[in-house]
Amino acid sequence: MTAVIEVPVIDIPVATDVTFRVRRYLPEIDEEPHWEDYTVALFPTDRVLTALEKIKGDIDGTLTFRRSCGHGICGSDAMRINGRNRLACKTLVKDLDIKKPITVEAIKGLPLEKDLVVDMDPFFAAYRAVMPFLLPEGHEPTKERLQSAEERARFDDTTKCILCACCTTSCPVYWTDGAYFGPAAIVAAHRFIFDSRDAGAEQRLEILNEKEGVWRCRTTFNCTDACPRGIEVTKAIQEVKQALIFRRV
Repeated sequence: MTAVIEVPVIDIPVATDVTFRVRRYLPEIDEEPHWEDYTVALFPTDRVLTALEKIKGDIDGTLTFRRSCGHGICGSDAMRINGRNRLACKTLVKDLDIKKPITVEAIKGLPLEKDLVVDMDPFFAAYRAVMPFLLPEGHEPTKERLQSAEERARFDDTTKCILCACCTTSCPVYWTDGAYFGPAAIVAAHRFIFDSRDAGAEQRLEILNEKEGVWRCRTTFNCTDACPRGIEVTKAIQEVKQALIFRRV
């Protein structure tokens, strides 16, 4: 008797035409940014970054955007996708409504240079201002500076920042006040303020106590929602505020 082998039916994904509405700005010829539509065939598991690469490679080589690792680590491809700050390399087509054009534009609050590229200098200036490096006490050690698991856990969340600027450029305060340090800089400060090996907490707290520092936060939670690494940004900002009030870290 011949055995009957049932072969499982496998659904093979089919490429679908998806329209992307990209906010373009060519400084050589444009007075103001404008929108342009592009249609590319994509699979559900393709990323927005894949679409942008197809547009640039096959349709319009003048399209300009930043990208590097393509795996959500470098943070260079942060942009506004359907009105929300996201990383293009982590945003899948299947998670978007493709029945209407997918809008892609540069992040807000930083000077626009070209298409999806902004000037990151103001962002990194604020980051450097909070001294995002270890300031140990005393002389150069002769052995490793030990830290308990509990001490490490105190600031673990804010070590995940990849400096993509998604949080800072989603902040309505930052949109209207470019002098504000912004969430990412405060997160960077938090990472060291609560590090048991660091001796520079008071210095950083005084920096963030300025009028453009931590008190400009209005607790809208945009920054937390925008973070591609899942950092509780608003919580970190509140902890820095409490440290300033009670002078206890």
